[in-house]
Amino acid sequence: MLVDMNENIKSIIKKNRTVIITSVLTSIVTLIIIIALLGVFVVVNKDSLQENLFSFLSSGGAIEGEQYGIISRNAVAEESRIIDIVEKSNPAVISIVITKDVPIIEQYYENFNPFGDDFFNDFFGGDGFGFRIPQYREKGTEKKEIGGGSGFFVSSEGFVVTNRHVVDDDKAEYTVLTNDGEKYEAKVLAKDSALDIAILKVKGNDFSYLEFGDSDLLKPGQTVIAIGNALAEFRNSVSVGVISGLSRSIVAGDFSGRSELLEGVIQTDAAINPGNSGGPLLDIAGKVVGVNVAVQRGAENIGFALPSNTVKSIVDSVKEHGEIVRPYLGVRYIQVTESLKKKNNLSVDYGALIVRGETAEDLAIIPGSPADKAGLVENDIILEVDGVKLDNKKSLALLIRQKKVGDTITLKVLSKGNEKEVKVTLEKAPEGM
Repeated sequence: MLVDMNENIKSIIKKNRTVIITSVLTSIVTLIIIIALLGVFVVVNKDSLQENLFSFLSSGGAIEGEQYGIISRNAVAEESRIIDIVEKSNPAVISIVITKDVPIIEQYYENFNPFGDDFFNDFFGGDGFGFRIPQYREKGTEKKEIGGGSGFFVSSEGFVVTNRHVVDDDKAEYTVLTNDGEKYEAKVLAKDSALDIAILKVKGNDFSYLEFGDSDLLKPGQTVIAIGNALAEFRNSVSVGVISGLSRSIVAGDFSGRSELLEGVIQTDAAINPGNSGGPLLDIAGKVVGVNVAVQRGAENIGFALPSNTVKSIVDSVKEHGEIVRPYLGVRYIQVTESLKKKNNLSVDYGALIVRGETAEDLAIIPGSPADKAGLVENDIILEVDGVKLDNKKSLALLIRQKKVGDTITLKVLSKGNEKEVKVTLEKAPEGM
C-alpha cells in the first residue's frame, strides 16, 4: 500500500515538473524585479531617506508628526551658508578709526590769599600763607582717537562706502582698518547732503569687495546678516536677524544733536550697535541689500539700514563723475495727509502740496528749475510720479532720488481742481541741494 502511494506521488511530480519549474523561476524573477525596484527607489529618494533616518536616530527613534526635537538638515544647511558668507565677506568689511588733533590740557596751581599776600606774613610771620587753587591751560595739541565706525569695499580699487555721520568732521583724519589688521589712510571723496552716505578712497588695488543686491526684492521675514565695528571696539562683529519692515521713515540723530529724516529705510532685528554705522546688511546670497545707519533708542532689536539700490546709484555716480550727481525737480513741498486735507479743505488726502517756506527766500518753485520749466506753480498737488502714488510710503523726494539726471518723468498733478499730466526732464541738483 505504501509503495503504491510513493509511486503515485512520483507520477504526479513527473507529470507536473514543468509547472513546478516554471513557478519557481517566476518567483525568482519576481523577487529580482522587486529588489531592483527597491534599489531604484532608494537611489532616487536617497536624500529624503537619509534626512528621515538622521532625524529618527537623533530623536531616539521617537518621531511625533513632523516635530523631531532637533535642528533639521535645512537649518544646518542655512547655518553653514551663513558661516560661509561671513568668511567670504569679512575681508571686505572694514573698521574706520577717527583721529583728530585735540588740545592738551595741563593742570597747575596758583596761590590765593583773600587778605593779601602780606596779611598772614605780618600777623604770623613766615613766608606766606594762603590757598592753592587748581587752574587749567592749553599746552599744545596731540593726535587722539575720538571715535570709529564701519564700512566696506565696493571695488577692488579701494572705494569704500560708509555713513556720512561717521566721516562728517572735516578737521578729522580717517584710517581704514581691515579685518587682518592692515591700515590705510582714507580720503573722503563725497558726502551726500540728502542721504547719510559717504564714499571714501584708499590707495591700493586687489581689495576684496562686496557686490550690491536688489533691495526692491526684499521681503519681511527674510534672513539678513549685519557685520560691523560694534561699539567702535569689536571689529567685524556678526549678527543675524530678519527683515522686520520695509519703507520706514525715521528721524535719525547723532551724538552732536543733529537730526535728519531718512525715508524708505529697511527695518531689521539683526543687532546694530553704535560703531556698526556704515557696515553692510547682507542677504543669504552674500549680497549687500542695505547699509546700517541707525538704531531705535530705548528699544531692543530695532535697527535700520539704507536700501542698497539707493546707495548703489551714489557709488556709481562717484565712480563716474568723481562726485555725487543727483537729479532734482526744484519744488518745496509738504506731504498731504488726512489732517492736512481737513485743515486746508483739500480734495485729496495724499500727494505733495507745493508750498513756499517761512521766509521770502524759501520759494515754492526754484526759478529755472525743471519744475519751473514744466510750468508747475505754488499750491499744485503732485499726486503721482510715473504712475506711483505719493503716500506715506512713497514720498516725492524718495521717488526722485531713484531717478537719473536726464530722465523724463510723468507727473500727475492736481492744479486748481483739475488733474493733468506734466512731463518733466530732471536735471543735476545744484551744489548744496
